Amino acid sequence: MTAKQLAKDQGPAIEVRDLWAGYNRHAALEGISFEIEPGCLAGLVGPNGSGKSTLLRVMLGLHRPWRGEVRLFGQKVAQARRLLGYTPQVELVDWTFPVTLFDVVMMGRYGRLGLLRRPGRGDREMAWRCLEQVGMADLADRQIGELSGGQQRRALIARTLAQEPRILLLDEPVTGLDAAAQHDLLHLFDDLRAEGKTLLVATHDLSCVAAGFDHVVCLNRKVIAFGEPRTVFTEEVLNATFERHLLLVNIEGKIYAGHQ
Repeated sequence: MTAKQLAKDQGPAIEVRDLWAGYNRHAALEGISFEIEPGCLAGLVGPNGSGKSTLLRVMLGLHRPWRGEVRLFGQKVAQARRLLGYTPQVELVDWTFPVTLFDVVMMGRYGRLGLLRRPGRGDREMAWRCLEQVGMADLADRQIGELSGGQQRRALIARTLAQEPRILLLDEPVTGLDAAAQHDLLHLFDDLRAEGKTLLVATHDLSCVAAGFDHVVCLNRKVIAFGEPRTVFTEEVLNATFERHLLLVNIEGKIYAGHQ
């Protein structure tokens, strides 16, 4: 039995039930519900202001919902934080900070060490394994400011993997990458999924989601649709999700989307 099949016996990895959340009485999420099985690669798509960031913050325990709940492998967020790994947008990271790639990945171990423990041999070995997993062990001594865009994404994922999470939340990991770097990143996602990891990827790139994701949540304050991309990505659903933010073209029965 594969790692993915074993994980499925444990119930949903991510369960969102009637979730309402917002800021200053303005609703960012309105009654959203969906489930993602363990070992799935799922996309979270929607325009800016659709509630994607708010949902991630609720899942991370950084924003308290008004109503409803998120459960991770059946546990409330407060009890399940060690199950989660988060990869932020690269724009939120100071890439001029004078540290090496290995230093960055080691930072992923600190949350497991506690206040008084120093990283030991096991922590360093874990960091090396994570660098090897993302194909960057040969760049361990490279200053992070020297990394390319695709390498920056993989560096952040390596740091996240060093936390030993079962669920990875990734915020816009493919934005701004060329086709080759996107391909490398999607191949890494496939490898992580094959290990039984659950990935929820917030993205504007519908083509990446359509190419190989298991599920997609189309979000615009509410869940417009949830399911397999091949059935969810219809003209009606995408128009409702993106409203005037997306240009749809029908060519020989296939829907192609681009931002306006």
